[in-house]
Amino acid sequence: MSAGTAAACLGTAAWLLAGQRAGARRARLLLAGGEPAVSGPPGRARVTRAWGRVRGRLRAEWWALAAGAVLALLGASVLPFAAGAAGVPLLRRVRLAHGERRDREHRGDAVIALCGALAGEMRAGRQPGEALSPAARDSGGLGDAQAAVLAAARFGGDVPDGLVAAARQPGAEGLRGLAACWRVAVDQGAGLTAGLDRLEAALRAERDQRADLRAQLAGARVTAVMLAGLPALGLGLGAALGTDPLHVLLHTPSGLGCLVSGGVLEGLGLWWVQRIMRGAEEAAV
Repeated sequence: MSAGTAAACLGTAAWLLAGQRAGARRARLLLAGGEPAVSGPPGRARVTRAWGRVRGRLRAEWWALAAGAVLALLGASVLPFAAGAAGVPLLRRVRLAHGERRDREHRGDAVIALCGALAGEMRAGRQPGEALSPAARDSGGLGDAQAAVLAAARFGGDVPDGLVAAARQPGAEGLRGLAACWRVAVDQGAGLTAGLDRLEAALRAERDQRADLRAQLAGARVTAVMLAGLPALGLGLGAALGTDPLHVLLHTPSGLGCLVSGGVLEGLGLWWVQRIMRGAEEAAV
């Protein structure tokens, strides 16, 4: 019965996740005029939109709490629920860190696009001050500092200082190179277009190097995650064979000792793997 209940819960979770992905694809395909087109009566459309908003607020970390609740019911112990609750802030931190890294990458791509667009505008015959405005609006490479930098370019302010200030945003470090090229072009009369071409090529090469390293480390990361999931597979196999591994782990002294020590070693292993991979990425950059 325990194995059947666990399988039913896993199947329900997989069905909900598949439904969420299918709903997202349907929304992207049927989006019209800012509102998703939902077939059926108006009441059903309102319920579908409300459920979509609720599911949008359900972050991935709350699945840890749900899994803990299921295991607590199956094992008749509060320990899995407490562990799931403790995992919510940890998973939230992981999700936010992933979002920050994605934002840094998008901002870095925008800086590269800004250098290319600015060089193109200057080849078309525009001066640097007037070429910066359309290039920045098209690429979004200046981020939150766009208004200040464009105002400095329009009214004769210190554009390099504005670019250096904009470079403090995570992922926009390439703007320091743009500021240096701008300062050299203004002070010494050097060609800004050639400097922008070299800067764009250097930033692209650095981005491609990071992407190549991340692709090389993807296999090791997936292997570490699979190895970390083997204890859960062992519990499922034990339940399928007719034993009661949850009772042993949650209601016997030896089982509790194995559970605590195994959880500590599991966490230390994942932390160590992530530290090695992060160190490899930082050393390559």
